Amino acid sequence: MFTLDNLADRNGVYTDLSVCGEIYLDVHHFLLGHKSPVRFLDESLSPGQCTPTATDPNPLKPRAKPLSSLKHITRIYSHPQGFGQTVAFLSTYLKGVDQMDVSSTSKAAQLASEDKTGQSAAIASEIAAEMHGLDILARCIEDRDDNTTRFFIIHRGAEGGAPKFSASSKKDAAALGSARYKSLVSFTVPHKAPGALADVLDVFKKYKLNLTSINSLPSLIQPFQYLFLVEFEGSKLDDPDGMVKGALEEVDKVAQSWRWLGSWENQRT
Repeated sequence: MFTLDNLADRNGVYTDLSVCGEIYLDVHHFLLGHKSPVRFLDESLSPGQCTPTATDPNPLKPRAKPLSSLKHITRIYSHPQGFGQTVAFLSTYLKGVDQMDVSSTSKAAQLASEDKTGQSAAIASEIAAEMHGLDILARCIEDRDDNTTRFFIIHRGAEGGAPKFSASSKKDAAALGSARYKSLVSFTVPHKAPGALADVLDVFKKYKLNLTSINSLPSLIQPFQYLFLVEFEGSKLDDPDGMVKGALEEVDKVAQSWRWLGSWENQRT
């Protein structure tokens, strides 16, 4: 969301930024901290922690086990996404331990390393353990084995030509059609006009442009008005049938304001 905040550019600071690519990276979470100086006789699971209940009939089972005792841990730091992606491990081995949201997983590791009592842990990367002198208490504690994060490649300056395909992807371009590219636009709509958002979204439907993501942020224009960021398949830089051009011309008519934020090759077709 921090990247989208910058691209939203509600204060006119980043008017020359646009997205020109995307990268997907596998993400592995590690539990970092200091090993307990006291040896505990740990059981692999505390009683009842993976037992189905009426409120959780299919509880997640953790994919990893601790490498050492965690009984001394009273506080865990991480980014909210780190907590959200390690629910099974935390609810099994660290149930009831205080979870403290911080701005990044590297900040979490820093805070854990500064706790001289050794009772703090962090959900962060293996590199963070090396940087902050922490022990690895558990490896790969993420809930899913396909846990990935997408990163945008940001370009500054005037838009260049159409995005270029690698040799291996050119042969598939015709079959993929508009799905071979993604594009991003931001827009606002009249705050009190019924159906104003639907009017803009209907434009993409009319021109058969598949939406792949919708996000909203406070517009800062007036209270409870939002700026919308919509990602869709297609590119105005390579638009042989004119569908993207036509859609953007209509968006210009129905939106209160809008901005083009770039096109890039789709890495997840």
